[in-house]
Amino acid sequence: MSSTEPPRPAPLDTIARALRQERQAARLSLSELAKRAGVAKSTLSQLESGSGNPSVETLWALASALGVSLSALVDPPRPAVTVIRAGEGPVVHSEHADYTATLLAACPPNARRDAYAITAEPGSVRASDPHSPGTVEHVWLGTGSALAGDPDTPVTLSPGDYMSYPGDRPHVFQALAAGTTALFLIEHA
Repeated sequence: MSSTEPPRPAPLDTIARALRQERQAARLSLSELAKRAGVAKSTLSQLESGSGNPSVETLWALASALGVSLSALVDPPRPAVTVIRAGEGPVVHSEHADYTATLLAACPPNARRDAYAITAEPGSVRASDPHSPGTVEHVWLGTGSALAGDPDTPVTLSPGDYMSYPGDRPHVFQALAAGTTALFLIEHA
């Protein structure tokens, strides 16, 4: 993808289908899921119809309210061998920071981890609410510089640095340099 191409949109058809399936499996109405996730019912209705432009924050809130991982909402079924070329894959954007997450690998059945390629630019902090109890996030910084971890004591990362921290507590990621990239591995308990 060239720098003049717009970012790829979130996989709306996949998200719509997954949201409907997960909501129905949980036997929740649109109103009840919207209330539990803290999103407007109209937003949820739009997402289930395949329209709208969901942010990573909205998708995390819905996934948490449904008791599923984010990847369950954005990852289409894949063949046994998977290659995701640079600039491809399901992408979701933050509404509060210049931050995008591209799902690289979702948990197979009976496993609880997801891998994301992150691109971020300096500016707003990407603040995350706690995920399910026991979640651990692993970050490996590819390029640039970033602050990550606990909002009160974030760690400065340089290219090649790795860290892990509890994902079941509030946490942040903030790019300090242009073109910051990272690999996130999220282990769900």
